[in-house]
Amino acid sequence: MSTNPLDQKSQAWSGLFNEPMSELVQRYTASVFFDQRLWRADIQGSLAHAQMLSECGILSAEDFKAIQSGMAQITSEIESGQFEWKLALEDVHLNIEARLTQIIGDAGKRLHTARSRNDQVATDVRLWLSAEIDLILVLLKDLQSSLLSLAKDHIDVILPGFTHLQVAQPVSFAHHLLAYMEMFARDAQRMREIQSRTNTLPLGAAALAGTSYPINRLRVAELLGMVNAKGEPQVCQNSLDAVSDRDFAIEFTSASSLLMVHISRMSEELILWMSQNFAFIQIADRFTTGSSIMPQKKNPDVPELARGKTGRVVGHLMGLLMLMKAQPLAYNKDNQEDKEPLFDTVDTVKDTLRIFAQMIAGEKDPQTGQFSGGLRIHKEAMQNAALKGYATATDLADYLVKKGLPFRDAHETVALAVKQSIKDGKELSELTLEELQSFHKSINADVFEVLSLEGSLNSRTSLGGTAPLQIQSQIERHTQRLQKE
Repeated sequence: MSTNPLDQKSQAWSGLFNEPMSELVQRYTASVFFDQRLWRADIQGSLAHAQMLSECGILSAEDFKAIQSGMAQITSEIESGQFEWKLALEDVHLNIEARLTQIIGDAGKRLHTARSRNDQVATDVRLWLSAEIDLILVLLKDLQSSLLSLAKDHIDVILPGFTHLQVAQPVSFAHHLLAYMEMFARDAQRMREIQSRTNTLPLGAAALAGTSYPINRLRVAELLGMVNAKGEPQVCQNSLDAVSDRDFAIEFTSASSLLMVHISRMSEELILWMSQNFAFIQIADRFTTGSSIMPQKKNPDVPELARGKTGRVVGHLMGLLMLMKAQPLAYNKDNQEDKEPLFDTVDTVKDTLRIFAQMIAGEKDPQTGQFSGGLRIHKEAMQNAALKGYATATDLADYLVKKGLPFRDAHETVALAVKQSIKDGKELSELTLEELQSFHKSINADVFEVLSLEGSLNSRTSLGGTAPLQIQSQIERHTQRLQKE
């Protein structure tokens, strides 16, 4: 029977106690079945810690070499599925440490010198999250590339722009897509900013007060790549804050909530546009489902589910805020509850970004870089919808302003014209020149160019406007930005 105290089920972590933890309490307090996903970060952090201890003369070169060998074996066991995760050992940290000690003996017991599980877990979560943000940034870039590819092909496609879900003014479909490009660009920017703060090292704070050993925390940060934009190592400057801070997790979940809100807004539009009442788009069959009773149905389940999952991620943000709101310094067991919402947020965001990139622009050909099999755009349906609702009324008002009318007078004049058009069952562009001149004498034949959808788009040349020339400029800007990211 092993003499390693970490292998004894009754008292896995201390000889102080006189009775074993009950099985119910073990299950209630254990985290190993969800925090084991931190194993790679835990080993990475432990190896950097051991190297620093060795360089500082706290750990012998022989012990460091043994730790490296043992961790390599554990890595192989976990990757191959042979590692035995034990509930009695509570979490990923003690499971790995117990196995290391089993493999290399006393050298494994020395690894925990000058650290605590408090600063260890804080380091592991930061390392893990930083790597996950790297993946999310790649997926965000893929989604933006999908949107950009679709926008390039639909600059001249016109659809109604809405306010209050009422037809407002005609816009380019590409312009509409580029609005989401702006949102996702901000999401990526936020993720990078959060990652820069996440890459700050708690290790060396020990339980809460620091350590008496002559350690080099900056060296550990350097080894783990926890550095700022200048390549300078970043460490938490207060030991109490280092072990109890979960701002980085809350910030990430907040940014993820906003990202998912952007996804949800897009989802709502895709759902509306796919309905027979709009018929603007068709989503590929592999992203839809049918009905168990109505054979004619094709349901946009992916955007609907993404809309629902947004509430799930926002709920995780609220949970983390409530988790931290009344905690005294320093570390408390409450903080074990930070992982499942954080893990689920990461998984949800990654899965959603991946599927939306494919749903929008289809699969990317690795040879040509072209996308295919994405959204099918019904151009005529979009354009016909833009012809309804007097979408060029503002253009007529602007036309009158350019003829010398004050805008408020022009606004009132066009309102009267629209009122009469509604009564007659006509669009503004269907009125004769004589009918238009009855509202104001300055209206001439050139007004019909203004009242056309194309004329309306072409006139919106202000920076950020929907004119095709502006859209081309914005596409180029986003293309260059993505190339640099």
